[in-house]
Amino acid sequence: MTDQIISKVTGNLGHITLNRPEALNALTQDMCDALTRLLIAWEADDSIGAVLIDGAGDRAFCAGGDVILLHDSGKAGDDRAEQFWRTEYALNELIHRYSKPYITLIDGFVMGGGVGLSVHGQYRIAGDATVFAMPETGIGYFPDVGGTYFLPRLGLDVGQWLGLTGARLKTAEALEIGVANGFIPSDDHGAFIAAMGAADLNGSDEAVAAVMADFLKPGPMDADMPAALTAFNEKDVPSILRALDGMSGEWAAKQAKSLRAKSPLALSVTFEAIKRGLDLDFRAAMTQELDVSLNFLKIQDFYEGIRAQLIDKDRNPKWSHDDLAGVTKDQVERIFKQAAKPPQEFLS
Repeated sequence: MTDQIISKVTGNLGHITLNRPEALNALTQDMCDALTRLLIAWEADDSIGAVLIDGAGDRAFCAGGDVILLHDSGKAGDDRAEQFWRTEYALNELIHRYSKPYITLIDGFVMGGGVGLSVHGQYRIAGDATVFAMPETGIGYFPDVGGTYFLPRLGLDVGQWLGLTGARLKTAEALEIGVANGFIPSDDHGAFIAAMGAADLNGSDEAVAAVMADFLKPGPMDADMPAALTAFNEKDVPSILRALDGMSGEWAAKQAKSLRAKSPLALSVTFEAIKRGLDLDFRAAMTQELDVSLNFLKIQDFYEGIRAQLIDKDRNPKWSHDDLAGVTKDQVERIFKQAAKPPQEFLS
């Protein structure tokens, strides 16, 4: 078992802590492998009545995945990126269908891979410092880890806004939109975990709810979702930009500026993937995401975005298209073409 996660069983509670605080608990291949083994074993263990996952340190639950590995694997032409995505997506599907109460304490940064570990689960408990985002278009990529499934189910306007802009939700907004479905003040998380470990957890929601009742609070109520969100219900990204440009107010202008800084190709693919995801079941959405992910390894923007944001850190990517007008329907469709053998399981 990797030291990048800490696992223990206390009473009937299986407790996992993501243990890379220096890297904001970002996921590695070893972490995904270990999480998968633990969740499968605990699901089959009748003495385990619930599973809880949190993150080490006070800055993040999990701020993403091993993007540099994906970059380097694509450049080298080896299979590390495909293996990571297959493992991670299989883990996302395991969480989505998990048969026991699955609880995440999503305090601090919850981004990318951390979203995949939490949002598909049953209980998503925010803390005081929760910051939720899917920022993938900023690195010339798209919101994967099941993003194309859960984002449209928040409402297409909200889903497209989050997916296209990478907007950050703080605690109140995360609760308002529904990516978090409970709030426990950060200072109470330790006591909550201890109470869960001391409770008679029998695998039922009622047993978990009985413990949560003593800790859940109403949460901050200052979320103010702007009326201009309706712009993100347009038929395509150029139409969204036109709608935003035609609106008054600082919020609309900020969203338009954010979109214009992102990869035009990644924006176009993201919009289409979220739109299609509304009509797909979870497995179909994840299968589509695997194809799209592997096809992103063939395009310039993926490497350029990672270079600009994470390697050279000049924050000045040179995208393959100057603007959205240059992106063709054929270019977008090519990224949706089957790129991997469709297995019975992602890890087959």
